[in-house]
Amino acid sequence: MVKRARIVWLPFLAFGCLLGSSASASAPAEFKIPAIWEYSAPLVSPEKRQVEPSLAQKDPSIVFHNGKWHVFMTVKLPGRTAMEYCSFKDWRDADKAPRTLLKVSDSKYACAPQVFYFRPHKKWYLVYQVGTPGAKYMWVAYSTTTDIADPASWSQAKPMLDGGATDPRKEGGIDYWIICDKNRAYLFYADQTGKLWRGWTAMADFPNGFGHFEVALQGPFFEASHTYLLSDYRKYLTVVEENGKRHYKAYTADALDGAWTPLAVTEDHPFAGAANIQPAKGVTAWTDNISHIELIRVTSDERMPVYGADMRIVFQGMLEKDKAGIGYGQLQWRIGLLRPVITPTSK
Repeated sequence: MVKRARIVWLPFLAFGCLLGSSASASAPAEFKIPAIWEYSAPLVSPEKRQVEPSLAQKDPSIVFHNGKWHVFMTVKLPGRTAMEYCSFKDWRDADKAPRTLLKVSDSKYACAPQVFYFRPHKKWYLVYQVGTPGAKYMWVAYSTTTDIADPASWSQAKPMLDGGATDPRKEGGIDYWIICDKNRAYLFYADQTGKLWRGWTAMADFPNGFGHFEVALQGPFFEASHTYLLSDYRKYLTVVEENGKRHYKAYTADALDGAWTPLAVTEDHPFAGAANIQPAKGVTAWTDNISHIELIRVTSDERMPVYGADMRIVFQGMLEKDKAGIGYGQLQWRIGLLRPVITPTSK
C-alpha cells in the first residue's frame, strides 16, 4: 500500500486540510474518468505588491515534500514572463504564503515549470521553457537543486535542447514534460497545431541525449500536455488541453512509447472542463475554464505516479466571459483545485 499525502475536502473552506494517509479503497478494474468534478475557491491569486506585480498565476506544478506543498508557477509581470515559488503546510494558507521569483535565467520569457525529484542523481529538477533570441525553437531548459525549500538554490538555466542547428526536434512547441520508465526518460510537448511530440534519451544520459522525435498523438488539442503513471492500473495517462473555453482531453497507453487510446476527447465529454465541473458547496462560481492542470502525485519522483482511483487536480481557471476583448498575455488566471464528486451508492 502506497503512503501518500492526501487532501481532505472541508465545506466552506477554500480546500481542506492536509493529512498523511494511505489509499484504503481498492481501485476499480477499469480506469474511469469522474463524471463530475467540483472545484475549490481560488487558492493562489496574484500577490498585491508594488514591485513587479503579477497579473496572473499560471501553469502550476506541485509536489509534497517534508510536510509542505511546494508550488512552482508562471507569473505575468510587467515586461516579462517568469516563474514564482511558494510553499505551505495547509491549502487554506496557500494565498498567504510568501512568494519568491526564481532567478534562474536572464531571459524575459522563462515559464511553464515542471518539478520532480530525479532519484538517480538525488536532485530536484525544474524543467521549463526559455525564449532565446536567434534560436529556431525555445530552449527546453532545466535547473537543479538538492533543497527544494530554498528557492535561491536552483542552478542557472541550462538547455536540454537549445533550439540551434543540431536540435533534433522536427517542430517547435511549448509546455515540456518529462516522465521516465525503467530505461528511458521521455520528453513530451504539444506544438499548438494538434500534434503531441515524443522524444527520449537513456536514463543514464538524462538530461542530455534527447532525440528520435516522433508524433505520439494527433487530434484537436492545443497545449499543456501532461503524462502520468496510473500506479493502481499499471497504465499511463496523458491529458492535453484544448483551446477556446479551455478543457482537457484524456488518453491512456500501456507504455510510454506505445499507442494512445482516447478516453474523453470532446468539449461535451472532457476529462475536465465546463461540461463536468461545478463549484463546491459554499464556493461562488469563478471558472468555466480548466487550463494547465497538474495531477497531485503519489510521490514526487521522475515516474510521475498518480493514484487513478482518487485523483486531485491543481489547475488555472477563470470565467470565459472575462476573457472577452482581452489579449492572451492579459488573462487573469488564478489557481484552484478539483476533486471528484463521489455519489453515494444506494443500498
